[in-house]
Amino acid sequence: MITLHDIAYVRSGTADAAIAVGFAVDVVGMELLGHEDGVWYLRADQRHHCLAFEEGEAGVLASGFSVADADALADAENQLIAAGITVVRGNAKQARSRRVEDFLAFDDPFGNRVELVTGQVQLARPPHFGRPAGITEFGHLCLDAPDVREAYRFWSTLFNIKVSDWIGDLACLMRFDPVHHKVAVFRGSEPGLCHINFQVDSLDDVMRNWRFLQERGVEIEMGPGRHPQSTAIFVYFKGPEGLTYEYSYGVRRIEEADWVPRVFDPSEPDAIDMWRGPTQRPTTQAQVHRALDA
Repeated sequence: MITLHDIAYVRSGTADAAIAVGFAVDVVGMELLGHEDGVWYLRADQRHHCLAFEEGEAGVLASGFSVADADALADAENQLIAAGITVVRGNAKQARSRRVEDFLAFDDPFGNRVELVTGQVQLARPPHFGRPAGITEFGHLCLDAPDVREAYRFWSTLFNIKVSDWIGDLACLMRFDPVHHKVAVFRGSEPGLCHINFQVDSLDDVMRNWRFLQERGVEIEMGPGRHPQSTAIFVYFKGPEGLTYEYSYGVRRIEEADWVPRVFDPSEPDAIDMWRGPTQRPTTQAQVHRALDA
């Protein structure tokens, strides 16, 4: 069993870095930490970065998760290979670009590029946010797969993943710590990143951000609303090049060892939003496959 410690980052390709980075700073509110070798680093919490834009074809490049140490990474590599998965170890330059000590990369059975990292750089100073959005942390990420049941089978067989709740065969919300979900899989015909989530400090922050987005003509895909599964109050909005962002507040923590996953019927009017607001499928940023030759 591979033990995931936390989510680490999302790495996304951009054909227009000025627009993508500008939106992340001026609209989402992240800190632009710097730019190096065609990569722009965006920060939202203690991590050196949780979002990196890399010059090139637009699309998600990789979703990163952290493991405890070098031994855990080596063990993860052995387990993945034993499961028949092709694994590539990153080299020192690639690790530096990700601000980690070491990492490996693989594609899940559905074509999503995943990176496992150790030694992700942390910063002691608080983020210098681009605007006061109330962001407290990088909350979760959501991938696409054509069959969410098979996706859960993959993640739960190899990793310390448990399902928290199902939204029929539309979505599987999963956890590896008490937070209701740090990773989710939505049904989609192609691999990709469904959305990236940031937790904010209060309900007021969600509503202020909603107004801010409206005033600036940003496409709001869903919300404000409240998910019955996680109890989080949310707003989803579309950024450049198909990258969907989410703010949310009040996510459920599951402390009970005997928690039983629930099933919500997506055809019910309150299955996605218990306030019964209009809902739609968030836009997925398509997976871009770049060779990772170590």
